[in-house]
Amino acid sequence: MKKRCAWCEGTFEAYEKYHDEEWGIPVHDDRIHFEFLILEGAQAGLNWATILKKRDGYKKAFANFDATVVAKYPQSKIDELLQDPSIIRNKLKVNGAVINAQKFLEVQKEFGSFDKYIWSFVGGKPIVNAWKTMSDVPATTPESDALSKDLKKRGFKFVGSTIMYAYMQACGLVNDHTVDCFRYEP
Repeated sequence: MKKRCAWCEGTFEAYEKYHDEEWGIPVHDDRIHFEFLILEGAQAGLNWATILKKRDGYKKAFANFDATVVAKYPQSKIDELLQDPSIIRNKLKVNGAVINAQKFLEVQKEFGSFDKYIWSFVGGKPIVNAWKTMSDVPATTPESDALSKDLKKRGFKFVGSTIMYAYMQACGLVNDHTVDCFRYEP
């Protein structure tokens, strides 16, 4: 049996698969960056398992995470999403996702890609930590603080430092697999 980070051990299969195949792996695809921006924002105040179970619903609701399409959602589409049980039906989060799509496109235009922008906060390469236990892992870092501050200044929603640190973990900007996890790579 593989030794995994404690946060996913003994959970459901899709959770372990997410840990094994996605979490902490560097992302350089803007569509995936946008997906995790939406999903991590939706997670605010909830747990990741809840969001992971609704991931397919989010994929359908948010046009396969196409920021260009989501940025143009009219109020009628937002109202429809607020009735969709396959996603978290929180008005602020759904509206925030549409606003974030618009801001995401502005960042792409300014930097050439969202990927180029986001990786600048970690000097272009993953920060590899060496945590012994999950209790050692911080909720925020100076890098997530800086990213959060810059995104807020640009008008993004649901991008607090804790949310952005979770985003950075998910997209591999930081590798926070514990040293006893089979995915840990120094």
